[in-house]
Amino acid sequence: MVNDTLSPVLIGTSGYSYAEWVDSGFYPKETRTPGMLALYADVFPIVELNYTWYQMVRAEAISRMIAKAPKDFLFAAKLTRTLTHERNEDWKQELQLYREGIKPLEKQLIAILVQLPSDFHRSIKNRYYLAHLLDALHGFPLAVEFRHISWARDSVFAELEERRVTLVTVDAPSMPALFPCLDLVTNPDLFFVRFHGRNTQGWQSGNMQKKFDYSYSKEELEEWNLQHLQGLRAQAKQGIVFFNNHVRAQAPQNGKLLQTIIEVVK
Repeated sequence: MVNDTLSPVLIGTSGYSYAEWVDSGFYPKETRTPGMLALYADVFPIVELNYTWYQMVRAEAISRMIAKAPKDFLFAAKLTRTLTHERNEDWKQELQLYREGIKPLEKQLIAILVQLPSDFHRSIKNRYYLAHLLDALHGFPLAVEFRHISWARDSVFAELEERRVTLVTVDAPSMPALFPCLDLVTNPDLFFVRFHGRNTQGWQSGNMQKKFDYSYSKEELEEWNLQHLQGLRAQAKQGIVFFNNHVRAQAPQNGKLLQTIIEVVK
């Protein structure tokens, strides 16, 4: 259902705990990791937790983190890599651990991000795995980010719509095998955008620092707002946008710039 007015958008970054953000001036000098979330929350209303991809989330750690943020602050959390990239035989046990670990975040959790790797092609085996994974995560708000173009099919989008799972819209380098940037809303409650930067050479290097080393210009973000974001805002009740170009604090810089652009449009 299309809304008569543009829906609200919450803008943040992928991760908030980067030592280089102190060096780059986003955080004051001498800022230590425990104090970063409170400072971050002064600028952005939401964050995408990416440490939950690198290690299994623990309820105790989540509870300590929540205590450092405002009560109305929101989180998206990446699903652990053992469930998306490694896909071990004991994945059901891993998923149960994840469900238990993320539980304290339920009231402030806007989405669990199932970010699938570029080698996760649309094969019969992978289709069944993804279906079982989404079934096992039932009850949580879910968003799926595909990295391979084989998933760009109407049947995939229809399945996500039936499940009310959000298809993540990505801005990334234009490469033949990558999943394209689509202004397609599969969940009327939420759209989800991730800005990865457009560093094609860095993306192909395999080096994480080079991959996400990119800063969007004001003109690029204004164009994206007009060509993509406004259309997405007309299709869902609310939206979340995260900048993943974390190198040298480019993500928070671009996030603040997009906030300004959207405010100007209003």
